[in-house]
Amino acid sequence: MEKQFFTSKQAAQMTGCTLRQLQYWREKEVIVPTINGTGTGRSVYYSRSEVMELAVMEYCLKVGLNFEAAAATVKRLKDEGLILTNDEKAPRRFMLCWDGIKGRLTFMEFELKKAIALLEKGKAIIPVWLDEIYQGLSLKV
Repeated sequence: MEKQFFTSKQAAQMTGCTLRQLQYWREKEVIVPTINGTGTGRSVYYSRSEVMELAVMEYCLKVGLNFEAAAATVKRLKDEGLILTNDEKAPRRFMLCWDGIKGRLTFMEFELKKAIALLEKGKAIIPVWLDEIYQGLSLKV
């Protein structure tokens, strides 16, 4: 199967990120492109899964997460192999919720009843629905 790669400019246009954001995330090693040239005038190319990571990062920042929380969300999804998985049984919808005891956001699979229960307790939830992010991204390709 032939791999498809995208330039930084293409990746930025598809995800709504700025070129500066892509550069910053590369420097911070949050999302490092597969083909990362060195020197001046270097060419940088992102794989399909890396473009998806960029889209998830941009989404997380857009909904109000700070850089660290957004990067941690992308890292967890990537570490668990959930970005662009071919496994039909793999979860595609998640939510983030503030855990007052731990003093941090918790990441869990989305369950409607649990989401409603959290909202009824006055807790905010942030949906992270990969299928929706994929769909938005595929419309731009």
